[in-house]
Amino acid sequence: MIAVQMMSGNPLRGKPKRSAAVVEHQPERAGIATAGGAAADSAPFQPLDSSIVSDAIPAFFVGRNGQGFWVAREATGRIGGVFLLETSALSFASMHSHPTGCATIFPSDRFELDLENSGNPLVPHLGSLMRLIGRFTEAIKRRSDGYRP
Repeated sequence: MIAVQMMSGNPLRGKPKRSAAVVEHQPERAGIATAGGAAADSAPFQPLDSSIVSDAIPAFFVGRNGQGFWVAREATGRIGGVFLLETSALSFASMHSHPTGCATIFPSDRFELDLENSGNPLVPHLGSLMRLIGRFTEAIKRRSDGYRP
């Protein structure tokens, strides 16, 4: 497995702690537009340049979405899924690239799955439940802040 960290304009995010080798992001070699380019905003899932990883090796983006769940998405959009755990997302990528293995790209920004969820089917429902609980706790907090015995 090859791990690549894709950097964007967010300097506060640290490098991921991975046991796999990390290849530093080089926009000119990876064929990915930098933060100033339109391709970075409109098409975050770009396959790696063949000078970095052979086209025969599948590439998976693995990162977190807006709700904090883990997302694994094949770079060409063939398959993707949402998961509770990072290890589940990595296992999904590994399973769907067997026996050749895959390049794993860890974007520094959060991203959403733009495909049908082939991962954990309960995670989207859990996200809705978490939003509902958040609203409920905020309502309780507002009531308790205004209540003075």
